[in-house]
Amino acid sequence: MSIPSSLHTLAHHAAHWVHSHPKRVTAAVGALLLGTGVTAFGVAPRMPDAALLPVQTVSESIVLAPLGDTLNQALDSAMVLYRTDTARGSDTPSSLLARLGVRDAVALKALSQHPQAQALFTGRAGKLVQVETRSDGRLLRLTARWLPNDERVFQRLDMQRHGDAWAIAVDQGTLQPELQLAHGTIRSSLFATTDAMNLPDSVAVQLAEMFESDIDFRRDLRQGDRFSVVYETLQADGETLRAGRVLAAEFVNNGQSHSAVWFQPNGSDQGGYYNFDGTSTRRSFLTSPLEFSRVSSGYGMRFHPITGARKAHLGVDYAAPTGTPVRTVADGVVSFAGVQRGYGNVIIVEHKDARSTLYAHLSRMHVSKGQRVSQGDFIGAVGSTGASTGPHLHFEFRVRGEHLDPLTVAQHSESIPIDGRLRASFDAHAVHMRQQLAAASLMQQASAQ
Repeated sequence: MSIPSSLHTLAHHAAHWVHSHPKRVTAAVGALLLGTGVTAFGVAPRMPDAALLPVQTVSESIVLAPLGDTLNQALDSAMVLYRTDTARGSDTPSSLLARLGVRDAVALKALSQHPQAQALFTGRAGKLVQVETRSDGRLLRLTARWLPNDERVFQRLDMQRHGDAWAIAVDQGTLQPELQLAHGTIRSSLFATTDAMNLPDSVAVQLAEMFESDIDFRRDLRQGDRFSVVYETLQADGETLRAGRVLAAEFVNNGQSHSAVWFQPNGSDQGGYYNFDGTSTRRSFLTSPLEFSRVSSGYGMRFHPITGARKAHLGVDYAAPTGTPVRTVADGVVSFAGVQRGYGNVIIVEHKDARSTLYAHLSRMHVSKGQRVSQGDFIGAVGSTGASTGPHLHFEFRVRGEHLDPLTVAQHSESIPIDGRLRASFDAHAVHMRQQLAAASLMQQASAQ
């Protein structure tokens, strides 16, 4: 059968157009199929409304395992509680464990009866005690640490549970020094400031002793005076047991800066405080025979408190409670210790270069004639013996028998420079301590901001 020529021509042109425009052909076919799909969707029969379908409720009871109790038991068995306190002088094993939250009759029996555990309740109070317990109060471990003396060692009591048995041992450890920085501004007194800062009392005392030859802490302090201090704490197994030595300090009093650094040469058991220029801060004489007190009567003319007559007062009186320790202001030898007329109990110490000091109205005397004493040694206690209207210390300073004002003596006494052979080592140490003091000052500025 033959195809008409016109149809043949049309077919030829159609084939040529498809070959020349393939993308258009693809789009046209896709549109056609889409249109067909839409049309098919449009004419699909509607499904019934779900809200009109019948509903059937099925109930079935389920028994849950008591996971809550199991979980709590698991947590209780795994949880360890830590508590820390200090032993008191009146403590018994029962009172100490109760205060630490321990409820364990077996542990109480072991602590009460074991010979080595008794070390916790003898000697000085203040032993640091830490316990590890379960949440029900069952004791797992007790550790106590304390200082037997002023050396750099500590005692450790370790009590560990092994079932219903206990392993208890007492051994010794070495205290580790830790560097501490602090900065303060005087508002009233030195001790009021250090108390507000929670600075240890021993650090405050050292700070005052370092600068007592330059600053009279009873009369010279001004509001706004400031200080920076670097000191060490001594730690046992990471727990601080006490403060150690002040390593460096700077005190700005009435606009004038005073500084000191502790230097102890390698291999030496002796050290001292020096200014950063290498001059020793330890002078031949301390400014006061009492650590802290107030001058109640100065050197010079006055009305005598008993006779009422105007008379020269050839010493200095310090008001202080009975029993306050009295210290010698310089190295020397005791030339007299006894009762002497209106002085009551009196001690006289002879020093080099024909100088002597006298300490009167004492309640107690701790030295005897001929005994050698060192600067800062406690030789007696404040009292009111002899011609006295109340407890105080009468203090005199003499050179070849002639009286001088004790308050001016220390400031004019000599100091000793550092040994030249140690100069390089000292300078390197001083640079490091200066950096620590600067860091302490910056800490204060940051906290103020």
